[in-house]
Amino acid sequence: MIASESELQRLMVAGLNGDAQAYRLLLDRLSQHLRAYYKTRLARVGRGPSEAEDLVQEVLIAIHTRRHAYDEAEPFTPWVHAIARYKFIDFLRKTKQSLNDVQYEDSSTVLTEADRVESDATRDLNSLLLQLPEKMRRSIRLVKLEGFSVVEAAAQTGMSVPAIKVSIHRGMKLLSSLIGKSRSP
Repeated sequence: MIASESELQRLMVAGLNGDAQAYRLLLDRLSQHLRAYYKTRLARVGRGPSEAEDLVQEVLIAIHTRRHAYDEAEPFTPWVHAIARYKFIDFLRKTKQSLNDVQYEDSSTVLTEADRVESDATRDLNSLLLQLPEKMRRSIRLVKLEGFSVVEAAAQTGMSVPAIKVSIHRGMKLLSSLIGKSRSP
């Protein structure tokens, strides 16, 4: 799922205020964006995905350890971009790569790289979800994609907790069969 500046900032602020679920979702969304960001840049200097993953983990740790320094009144993505860029420069310095091989970009690049990588997958997922009945689709979106608990999803939809669980289970089975059909020649 593609995350916007406002969504990421909302998740960060919620995380700072003690919402562990929002914080986990923030780190998950950031890891997707950062992974695409680093893979693109590292490919330009002849490096691979394992190094991209190492950098993603370093940035997530840095965000976690420095989260108290984030000013809620300021935009969130430039703050993340600064951390990501400095970690990348440190990596280049440690591996003795030339900084001339690297293009510098504005802070929106961290998110736009992942947006391009994820757009096809998001479109495919949305297409598959549209083939499900509304209750299944809504249950899966709330619990599996948006990170709500089953209890929270039940409260939002007016369905019972068991009904949400059944809808998710049946919906996932149906999605699996739809994916199987789409792969068949």
